[in-house]
Amino acid sequence: MTRRAIEQHPRLVYSDDRGTIRDHPALLAVGVDGTSPVALGECGPISLPRGSDLFFLPGRTPIGWDPVHGRPAAFARDEQGRAAHAVAAFLAPAHTATHLSAFETRPAAPSLPLFSYAAVGFGRGRYWVAARRVDPDRRQDPWRFDLRSIRRGVAAALDQDPENALLRQLRRCALEYRCRAAQNFFLGRHEAPLPISTVCNAHCLGCISLQPDGTFKAAHERLGSAPRADEVAAVALAHIRRVPGAVVSFGQGCEGEPLLMGELITEAVRLIRAATSEGTVHLNSNASLPDRVAQLAALGLDSLRVSLNSAQPEVYDAYFRPRGYGLGEVLEAMKAMSGAGRFVSLNLLYFPGVTDRPAEIDALSALIDRGGARMIQLRNLNIDPDRYTSALPGGAHGPGIGLEAFQRELLRRFPSLRFGYFNPPRETFALW
Repeated sequence: MTRRAIEQHPRLVYSDDRGTIRDHPALLAVGVDGTSPVALGECGPISLPRGSDLFFLPGRTPIGWDPVHGRPAAFARDEQGRAAHAVAAFLAPAHTATHLSAFETRPAAPSLPLFSYAAVGFGRGRYWVAARRVDPDRRQDPWRFDLRSIRRGVAAALDQDPENALLRQLRRCALEYRCRAAQNFFLGRHEAPLPISTVCNAHCLGCISLQPDGTFKAAHERLGSAPRADEVAAVALAHIRRVPGAVVSFGQGCEGEPLLMGELITEAVRLIRAATSEGTVHLNSNASLPDRVAQLAALGLDSLRVSLNSAQPEVYDAYFRPRGYGLGEVLEAMKAMSGAGRFVSLNLLYFPGVTDRPAEIDALSALIDRGGARMIQLRNLNIDPDRYTSALPGGAHGPGIGLEAFQRELLRRFPSLRFGYFNPPRETFALW
């Protein structure tokens, strides 16, 4: 590698024990997309998106690229003998990581919390990350959220309906958890969340609302009590009536699986559709109960987004750890929805070196073809990479073909397939 080429590559960044981030004078930044480190400059990096965060990863020795010898090199201690820790980027919404931070995990290192860990480096006066913006929609760009306006929206909504249990939950989501969907509701735009479920029939390895074994803390508490159907309908209708192209959605990070709330969700959808035919009524789900999905479609549910990390049963089970259902039921739910003429998308939890492997692409293609999925939302899988890969069956993790090649291959097989990050309103997907 020539000196000029070296100067064009982002350099390794590392952190000390206090979280101070520095760049290495000689080693280049690298990322991993399976098992092999790759110089970040070869990954087509982009400038760190506005609204992203940088994390230092305690107990993890950063790996850089030695351009002189042309090989990876661990950087354990700085020139003062202080321990060096790896650094990663948590990307702003609408961005998907192509490569993850490269590190060696030291003995007794703590488990990492539930974020994604994109490779990051520094060069030419800025930070660079291995990522792509996969959706141009600006609905969750962080700078579009003014906390004073959100607080005013919360106060106005609760003044009108102070006893509504769902509104009280959304207030907590917006102000305590800083949930962008809840904040958008109080700002009167885009998509309104409708969390209703206190229970789940999966025990996801990376569940953000329930981690009973104490390995790491959940990002927030799961919904403790369910609202009434009329309270749900009131929130949904208020949003639909004031927002053009409104989406209201069941299935949020602060709850379990909404399909398990059978009477509640069916009555809520019935009340919404009895009052209006406008707006998009949407469900984010594990799609474990196909009969209930068919019932909801008949009542007026417009769209279904199915969460999965893999279309291979053994890989799916390793992460979702389903109880009483499997990918067979998921496929039947997708068929019930698409067969009713409704919109089906996949909430694909993308992990480089797993999602983009050929066997996974073949399995995913079969699911898309048989289930009628018309869109893939490319979300980052938020989990400690070591924790995830150690739970997978043999052969599920290794070199992949990369995010862009993954998308190109699926488009070759399904030319009308759409990629994105957010739930589209029916005014949009009706044109696809």
